[in-house]
Amino acid sequence: MNIDAIENGYVIDHIPAGSAMRVYDILRLSKLSCQVAIITNAKSKKNVSKDIIKINELIDLDLDVIAFIAPEATVNVIKDSKRVEKKKLSLPETLTNVIKCPNPRCICNNENIDHIFKLTDSKGTYRCLYCETKSK
Repeated sequence: MNIDAIENGYVIDHIPAGSAMRVYDILRLSKLSCQVAIITNAKSKKNVSKDIIKINELIDLDLDVIAFIAPEATVNVIKDSKRVEKKKLSLPETLTNVIKCPNPRCICNNENIDHIFKLTDSKGTYRCLYCETKSK
């Protein structure tokens, strides 16, 4: 397998095995015109296996979305083929329009308003701002 080195872009590393496609979909990486490589079930020193996403362009990445799906992931910023920054992620306090409220009676499901969830504990539990239903 041959995957070119990144000249300018990102390497999202330490994604839990099997979660790369969810990150890919939620970040809408299919809409990009640059090269995007997804590596699944790569060997890992920390875990048995991991997923990796390589993006060969410096784009506006939503780090909060990545942290929600894969809080242990790291984002390496690559410029001129060298890592210039390694970002460790943390769970965001608020998520807007990332997840949908599972409560069919919630106002955000019946009105044209944002789906807003607040982090309620250190375990990664999010609750709807309007009805306090726990996210799935």
